[in-house]
Amino acid sequence: MKKAWLAVALLGVSALAADGKEQRLLKFASDTFKGDVRNGPYTFTGSASEPIKAQVSNLQITSLNAVFSAPAGKAMTEAAGLRTAEFTNSVKVLRGRLSAEGPSLTYSEETGQGVLKGPATSVFAPEKEGDDAVNVKANQMSFDVDTNISTSTGKVSLVTGRQTGNSDKLVFDEKKELGILTGNVQLTKNPKDAKDNKLVITGTEARVLTNDKQKLLLVKGNVKLVDGDITTTGTTVYYDDKANRAIVLGAPAKSYNAKTKATISGGTLEQNTDKNTVRLFKGKVEFSEAQFK
Repeated sequence: MKKAWLAVALLGVSALAADGKEQRLLKFASDTFKGDVRNGPYTFTGSASEPIKAQVSNLQITSLNAVFSAPAGKAMTEAAGLRTAEFTNSVKVLRGRLSAEGPSLTYSEETGQGVLKGPATSVFAPEKEGDDAVNVKANQMSFDVDTNISTSTGKVSLVTGRQTGNSDKLVFDEKKELGILTGNVQLTKNPKDAKDNKLVITGTEARVLTNDKQKLLLVKGNVKLVDGDITTTGTTVYYDDKANRAIVLGAPAKSYNAKTKATISGGTLEQNTDKNTVRLFKGKVEFSEAQFK
């Protein structure tokens, strides 16, 4: 059965105008589907050369199969804002510089959430050529059409340049280019060459500014920083990736060098991970949590 995509897109728009939920309505570009015109569900079938295309707000979705449904007992027109769509087979999501892929995606007009079931991968392209992309893998990813925020859960891995972050959950703000990792957080900076150490930082929460202009990191909660023979602990660490510099706060913060058996402690320590040095820091800390919100 054929039906113009514009008519499908506009179903119920006027009814939603008052509460401002029009941006959550799903629009299919295809003019061919099977199903009951009034009650649905609508079944769309595409191909590798001509996939199904749908859009909601600034989120574009393509796949080879899709089913668009209304809640039981409601007509498709009446259910605008309450409908769901199941996309399967070669699902791809695109929003600005973000692209993602996975085997299936469920979208709800009521919540404005698209949930991509994994294994799912995403790439946040750099603003300019030559900078580092942000690559994420997870068991599941969800995309909020109201906020431009994506949430990844389950065996999360974030890789940008030589930095890798692993956690149970990642919330990524695409506008701010800010990633918030929680649950079994471990961050690793791989060495540039064989003579350098691998840097490993653990804590309960990490906030990563992935913009290549800044590359800043904030880690909180029982923080441990391991850089070769040097292990430093505290409550909070700020790390400037470009400067290879860590500011560690604690009560006190402590650092131990297993090779020299030297220990240093104080309220604030400065560690240079490029030169493998640690010293008491008595100046004004130029970083703040406000930078990571």
